[in-house]
Amino acid sequence: MRQTSSVLYIAVDDLIPARGSSVPGLDEFTASLDHAGIPAVWVSSRTRLQMDEPRRKMAHTHPFIAEGGCGVFLPEDYFHLRPQASPSQPRKAATVRLGRFTCLPVAEQQPAASEALEALSEETGVSTVSLRALPPRELAQNTGLPAREAELARQRDFDELFFFAGASDEDIRNFQSVGHTRNCQLRPHGALWSLAIGASVRRCVAELSKLYDRALHAHAKSIGVATSGQERELFAACDRAILLTNKRDQEADSPSERSHRVLRVPLHSDDKWDQILSSLSPHS
Repeated sequence: MRQTSSVLYIAVDDLIPARGSSVPGLDEFTASLDHAGIPAVWVSSRTRLQMDEPRRKMAHTHPFIAEGGCGVFLPEDYFHLRPQASPSQPRKAATVRLGRFTCLPVAEQQPAASEALEALSEETGVSTVSLRALPPRELAQNTGLPAREAELARQRDFDELFFFAGASDEDIRNFQSVGHTRNCQLRPHGALWSLAIGASVRRCVAELSKLYDRALHAHAKSIGVATSGQERELFAACDRAILLTNKRDQEADSPSERSHRVLRVPLHSDDKWDQILSSLSPHS
C-alpha cells in the first residue's frame, strides 16, 4: 500500500442507486483516487452480495462497510496484517470468512437479529413481517427490485429487514423503545426497517482506521463523504467530512454540520469531484 495522508469513507447508497445509473463522474473520481493512492472505503446499508455488481463495475478493490455498520469486509490479501486483539473487547477482535472476504464483525451474525425480531414482536404484541419469510413475488413487490436483486437484498449476514403489519405510530415507538433496551438498532429504510444487534458505523471506521494506520506506519485522516440523510453516523466517526448538498440543504444546516468541520459541495455542480480532490491535498 502506498503512503497516503487520508482514507475516504464514502456513503454510496444515494450515489450508486440500487436501480439506475450512478451519479455522473463517480467512476472517474474513484479512478482518480486510485491513481493518487487514496483508499476509498464504501459504506452501505446493502449486503456484501448486493455490493458485488457495483464494485465490479467501478473496479472497486478496497474494503467496504456493509449492512449499516454491521461489519467491515476486507478483500483477500488487502492487508498483510492481522487485526490486533482488543483486551476490552476480545470477542470483537475475531475475524470470520464470508464469501470471498475476511470480515471484521461488529454486529452479531444471523440468526441473532432474526430471533431478536421474533422476540420483540412477541413481547410488544406488534406484528412484523420479515423479508426472508416472503415468497419471491411478494419479496419483489415489497422491495421494488427485480426478483434476482430482491433475493440478494434479503440474504443478510447480520441485520434483518422487515416491515410493520398494521402497526400505529405509538406501536412503532414502543417497539423501538423495547428494542433499544436490548441493544437492537432499528433503522428505517423507506417502507422497510432494519434490525441489527450491535451495529456501529463508528466502530467499523475505528477498526478499519487502525488497520490502515498499522499498514502505513502513520495516521491517515479519515474523511467521510455523504449526501444529506446519510451523514450522521459517518461524519461522527471521521476526522473530516464532506457533505454533498442539494438545494434544500443550502437553506438549513444539519446538526452534523454544526458539530463537525464540514466542507459543503453541491451534488449537482459540474466540478464537485474536482472540489473534493482538491480538498484532499495535505496542505488543504
